[in-house]
Amino acid sequence: MDPVTPLAVGPGLARPHRWLAAHPRALDTLVALGCLALILIGAASNPHLHEHQHIGVFFGLLATLSSASLVLRRELPRAVLAFTCAISVIEIVTNDQGPPRTSIVFGVVVALYTVAARTDRSTTWRIGAVTAVLLTGTGMLFGLTPWYAQENWGIFAWTGLAAAVGDAVRSRRAFIAAIEERAERAERTREEEARRRVAEERLRIARELHDVVAHHIALVNVQAGVASHVMDNRPDQAKEALAHVRQASRSALDELRATVGLLRQYGDPAAPTEPAPGLGVLDQLVDGFVRAGMRVEVEAHPREGLGTLAGSVDLTAYRVVQEALTNVHKHAGPEVKAEVRIVRTHGALEITVRDDGVGTPADDAGGGHGLLGMRERVAALRGTCEAGPRPEGGFQVRATLPLQTRRGGES
Repeated sequence: MDPVTPLAVGPGLARPHRWLAAHPRALDTLVALGCLALILIGAASNPHLHEHQHIGVFFGLLATLSSASLVLRRELPRAVLAFTCAISVIEIVTNDQGPPRTSIVFGVVVALYTVAARTDRSTTWRIGAVTAVLLTGTGMLFGLTPWYAQENWGIFAWTGLAAAVGDAVRSRRAFIAAIEERAERAERTREEEARRRVAEERLRIARELHDVVAHHIALVNVQAGVASHVMDNRPDQAKEALAHVRQASRSALDELRATVGLLRQYGDPAAPTEPAPGLGVLDQLVDGFVRAGMRVEVEAHPREGLGTLAGSVDLTAYRVVQEALTNVHKHAGPEVKAEVRIVRTHGALEITVRDDGVGTPADDAGGGHGLLGMRERVAALRGTCEAGPRPEGGFQVRATLPLQTRRGGES
């Protein structure tokens, strides 16, 4: 019969089992030899034989043909079943030398099992029923008498058992294949999910680095230009500008260290523990732009309610204001005035940054990533972000973030 994968195979049996699995024709040859041995032993031990009766050459030839055909049972399962059935019928019908040797049906049993293990259930039971009725009816009509003799019902039992076992083996193989397919699909899903999370984390870190570098380097650039311009005539003002450069660069290094620290493995030394910036340090952010020569007005309602925001909302709101003010400083022109308005309602945090300048952010022309990163940040929280020129002049950024408290519930 077809090999069934065992639940456990010892070290001594594993090697022959693998060899037989890799050489199915050799396995079928062993099955054919075993079937021939069973047929001959069953015929020789028939209790209905008299002492002077023997197996006979004709029966030996039929048994050999029936067993030999089993070598082709994988390639031609139905043809082998039909051939073994014909051999069995010939033996039962033509045996006039004594009682029929019903052990010949062992070839049919193996062939019927093979057909059942390789087809669907309905086909199995149709073919099994036809085979059982054909051989059992032949035995009752031409075999032992009376018609209800034990050997006749034995033919019916063996053929029915072959069909049932073959169907059970097919169902088990299908079940195992379905489990393996689900396991492979689940593994692919886990890998895809892991790749998606890695891509999202890379994008988040890229946005974080862009916001930090663009903001602080813009301030450093302006203050360095001021220091270079007044170095000869007003050294005190130049020293003040250089102090601002030093402070901005130190802030940039601190935030870069905190961001890069997210990439560290657990237990790495000198991992930063500083919290991510938020609206709690909005005054420090605005003060840096004011020292760079930009006029900034901040309006927050209610101001005391900004300290209970969830970390993701707090950080995103801070980065939106930071990026918007950086774009104003870089593109709006000299003597610009920026207005920051933050309003907390029951369900959302509304952030508006507008200016009265004449410039256009580089992102609007396709040259940068600031506004794109800002929109991605807001979209990650299921919020909305709009940015564009104002009809009366200047530029405006407006973002709406769904509001959540630090405990995860809506405020």
